[in-house]
Amino acid sequence: MIAIDRRQWLAGAGATALGAALATPALAQAKPRVVVIGGGPGGATAAKYIAKDSNGAIEVALVEPQRQFTTCFHSNLFLGGFRDWNSITHSYDKLAPHGVKLVHQAAAAIDRDKKTVRLADGSEMAYDRLVVAPGIDIRFDSVPGYSEAAAEIMPHAWKPGPQTQLLKRQLDALSDGALIVMVAPPNPYRCPPGPYERVSMMAHVLKSKGHRNSRIVVLDPKETFSKQGLFQEGWEKHYPGMVEWQDPKMHGGIKGVDPSAMTVKTDLETYKAQLVNVIPAQMAGKIARDAGLANQTGWCPIDPASMRSANDPNIYVVGDACIPGDMPKSAFSANSQAKVAAMTIRGELAQARTFPARYTNTCWSLIAPDDTVKVGGAYEAKDGKIAAVSTFVSQKGETAELRRQTQEENMGWYAGIAADVFG
Repeated sequence: MIAIDRRQWLAGAGATALGAALATPALAQAKPRVVVIGGGPGGATAAKYIAKDSNGAIEVALVEPQRQFTTCFHSNLFLGGFRDWNSITHSYDKLAPHGVKLVHQAAAAIDRDKKTVRLADGSEMAYDRLVVAPGIDIRFDSVPGYSEAAAEIMPHAWKPGPQTQLLKRQLDALSDGALIVMVAPPNPYRCPPGPYERVSMMAHVLKSKGHRNSRIVVLDPKETFSKQGLFQEGWEKHYPGMVEWQDPKMHGGIKGVDPSAMTVKTDLETYKAQLVNVIPAQMAGKIARDAGLANQTGWCPIDPASMRSANDPNIYVVGDACIPGDMPKSAFSANSQAKVAAMTIRGELAQARTFPARYTNTCWSLIAPDDTVKVGGAYEAKDGKIAAVSTFVSQKGETAELRRQTQEENMGWYAGIAADVFG
């Protein structure tokens, strides 16, 4: 098992040595310029570390339309009543003192030939290096009958903000005897254990309200899922008879949803529910796809030794949008990848020292109060991908004290990563 304290967390990950011959900074400018698109844990981390550790030698701009960022990680704890909204919402204001210029606009387009980013107001920003961290877009048509409009009735809540708040209102309003149906996503997707932690938090809310007849049906397109044995052990222990998980062999295929009737149809049966949480398939954010950084999978291939785009040597892709090899799509992964990209960019533009890429990740999942499990590993560039070199996972039957300590670690990690990304 790997224990992580706040000091180790803030120390972060190392980065990669230089390899390719690249375009040099524009001769007419005093300092090289880096533009970062997307202010999540990948983009904000990259912007902060490039600016801070270059000691002003590189101009860094973070392009992010929102003035505050609500994290997807720990949003399930908000759903379960373990966190309030303000505690998972963070300002970008503390990035400016590190030398990051905040540009609160959407990035409309990337011109890779001109090396510019066009903003929503039509203005352009030139770059020597570009970091693209746009997160995910939802493939609404991956579930028949689902759409952006349907999400206002059957929320996906897989992007932070209003969707998460909508799902919580719907959950809190349920009366005993309610049926919740979750349509789980196919691989690959953001936060592999996330849907099942969400099921746990939904079950916790129902149990806390004294529900004896409500139940949750999970319709999964996958035959297995992350931490499956741990979750199913926890559901049986804490919420006996409340959660039913079905794989494709059981339900025979998810045929579609009908928001107006609040039904979900499978080959097995049609479920009429009081709450439907549809988590569709996903892909890299639009700005990355439009710029030709994604391949036929909808995700962006990268050089595992640097996070450099496989399609453009002056662009780096970090976080959920990239193809991360053995790493999961998670906030911890994005933060780790961003530090590798940041050090590589500093090495190129400011002649800073660089190191071989090292990546780490841990994903914690709260099953019930003081019952938390985790999975994670360490990763390196190997055989053309980011490859796991060591892994760990919680074990079934662990003591209550160990699970309580794991939850304390979970909360400490959140405080640490929030400070690292936004502080």
